[in-house]
Amino acid sequence: MIESTKRWLIACTAATALIAGTPPLHAQDKPATATPAKKTPAPKESATEPKPRPGNWMQRHEKYLEEVKEKAGKVDVLFVGDSITDGWHGGGKKVWAENFEPMKAFNIGIGGDRTQHVIWRLQNGEVAGISPKVAMLMIGTNNLGSNTNEEIVDGITACVKEIHKQLPSTKVLLLGVFPRGREASDPLRARIKAINEQIAKLDDGGKTVRYLDIGDKFLDKDGKIPEDVMPDKPALHPNAKGYQIWADAVKGPITEMLK
Repeated sequence: MIESTKRWLIACTAATALIAGTPPLHAQDKPATATPAKKTPAPKESATEPKPRPGNWMQRHEKYLEEVKEKAGKVDVLFVGDSITDGWHGGGKKVWAENFEPMKAFNIGIGGDRTQHVIWRLQNGEVAGISPKVAMLMIGTNNLGSNTNEEIVDGITACVKEIHKQLPSTKVLLLGVFPRGREASDPLRARIKAINEQIAKLDDGGKTVRYLDIGDKFLDKDGKIPEDVMPDKPALHPNAKGYQIWADAVKGPITEMLK
């Protein structure tokens, strides 16, 4: 009797479902799980629109704000850039002390920065109260993953213009973006070369901008980046030996620009 009643209830449920236009729900069936909505990708950042970054980055920025107050009137050379420039605080610290501290240098590099972040920092107090004679800028490698070559050129150009806006009497030593990727065939090498060819045009004979590409100094005869110069996997960040190569390549030009 109980079994016949169950069969009758299931039959009635199925009939009702068919009338309603929906499939019957059997005892062993489970409601379908809704497919999660796809996340909307984050909007692409402009390489020229000033933008801050969250987290520890803001703490670094605030630290530079404190340091620049202490250095008012005491800075002749300014270093501006991303983690590669920031590395003068780390792996290049000894080389920095020997080569650039005597030049009254101040380093405001921050790891991970792209052109838009540097522009924001320049606009928000990191160079307030100082009047360096020379600012060495090397930026753009972190934009390679999110911007076109043309956008990166525009971003680097905007950084140069912002330095001149904030520091009208400062000459810019614009470095070509350093090579990256262990092998000469790395696709980023071609992009960097194309970008450097364009930003080289910002050189005005040294009147306000001097362009200098020292990338070849980090390469061996086959165009590879030796591990004893940039040991990290992407072959991007110099070690102490790499920073010495950098210092040897720019000390002369900086000295000339200080005159």
